[in-house]
Amino acid sequence: MLKGLAITPPILGRITIGKVIEKDGKRLPKKDDQFTLTSQIQTRDGWLPHPLDEQLRDNQQGKLRRIPIRFLFNDPDLNLRAEYALFDRNTARPLCVGDGVQCRRRLKGEMQTLPCPGPDVCELAQGGHCKPYARLNVLIGSDDPLGTFIFRTTGFNSIRTLAARLAYFKAISNNQLACLPLELRLRGKSTRQSHGTPIYYVDITLREELDLEATLAGAQQMAQDRQAAGFDQTALDAAAQQGFANGDFEEQEEDAAAIVEEFYPDQNTAPATTQVSGVRHKRSNPSHTLTQKLTDKSNRVSTAQT
Repeated sequence: MLKGLAITPPILGRITIGKVIEKDGKRLPKKDDQFTLTSQIQTRDGWLPHPLDEQLRDNQQGKLRRIPIRFLFNDPDLNLRAEYALFDRNTARPLCVGDGVQCRRRLKGEMQTLPCPGPDVCELAQGGHCKPYARLNVLIGSDDPLGTFIFRTTGFNSIRTLAARLAYFKAISNNQLACLPLELRLRGKSTRQSHGTPIYYVDITLREELDLEATLAGAQQMAQDRQAAGFDQTALDAAAQQGFANGDFEEQEEDAAAIVEEFYPDQNTAPATTQVSGVRHKRSNPSHTLTQKLTDKSNRVSTAQT
């Protein structure tokens, strides 16, 4: 295995709730009130739709707001990776990734581990350069048992809700998260900060046609069938954990450019600096995790990002 290369779940396509458009010479993210499934092929007109997009959309009168899913792993932290991230907008390379306790940062050509106080305190993060960032991998359809679709978000509402749901579903299913038939659902709400305009975030719920008892029974049966067939879920989770840990950053440069475009929509602002050696940090409470910080901040400020 190549050291320094994060081994991540195979990606078949992307899940988005918006797209990047050109306006007044700028490329800006445009939010939507529905999901879109895209392939990994991008043209001048944007990302090409995935064939499953039309199939699922036809079953919902054209508005794709529910996606039937399963998860690849039992460990919620393998399905959803949430962290604070800072990208260099000139090179589209990740500069610093942290969890509110520690961060991995490129300094003078080498990787260093430093305290991570979070973007509210870190001097390097001032100006909105560092943001919460999460990636959710899900299984859609049955054509590829290990191929996933990825949903990326910088929204507090989505990150907090997804983290909570994954933890709860793991608990009530007796650690059989990977066997639960669930669905991604787009939800909307209005806040004072959004001036009454709906903002949308992503949730994980039971499938519309199944109640909790049927869902748990189906998961139990699937777990038994997999065990009888020799499927080793524990080994799969362990292999994924090892793969993620093999690299300093999950994103590769070929993916980072598109991510930076959504992270920093205003391309006319000054780029994030790569000169970080002089940054001073305040030490944070080691027990104050990223999930706790996201919850604290979301209670103070409602964000319009999704």
